[in-house]
Amino acid sequence: MTGYVITYFPIRGRAEPIRLLLGDQGVSWKEDEVQLADWFAGKCDIKKQAVFGQLPQFKDGNFVLYQSNTILRYLGRKYEIAGGSNQESALIDMVNDGVDDLRLKYSRLVIHELDTGKEKYEKDLPNHLSAFERILSQNSNGTKFLVGDKISYADYNLLDLLHCHLALFPECLSAFPLLNAYIERITSRPKLSQYLKSEGRTKRPIIPKK
Repeated sequence: MTGYVITYFPIRGRAEPIRLLLGDQGVSWKEDEVQLADWFAGKCDIKKQAVFGQLPQFKDGNFVLYQSNTILRYLGRKYEIAGGSNQESALIDMVNDGVDDLRLKYSRLVIHELDTGKEKYEKDLPNHLSAFERILSQNSNGTKFLVGDKISYADYNLLDLLHCHLALFPECLSAFPLLNAYIERITSRPKLSQYLKSEGRTKRPIIPKK
């Protein structure tokens, strides 16, 4: 038993790539949900403990981490999916940073600009997605992963972000055959597929319901 605990809100959000990684690696974890109303009302002790005042929190036994990308990198190293060489690890870090750049744009849209900025965002989105299509094309003609021959923590991060965009813009990948095939290939992995069908996954909204 690993003793993993994810403390987060009852949404997918920043914790979902971590869940995808754990699910695909076939390890279990416990969810410790924090209600958003309690968080914003200052009723959560964990808010005072959080190093930067943010969630998710991740526990590996007595070891505690914050910052979602740090958690991903930690688990990537632990399960040997963070690169097989210094150069490969650097490329994975680079791509993951690119995923996070787009995630920040997406978060700003859905939290602050959905009523006013959706049309412009959708128009600009192909420019962002084309970078990931190109990255895939440069690795075994897009038939494998973002970097190298083995899945990495960056793949889980991108998979989640693509799912987020498809929920908002169902046709956003119509011009990106490699990204479409990539999603099908990764989500068909047996353990990940099992997690994606689980009640814990399906009951969580991508963002808080208004």
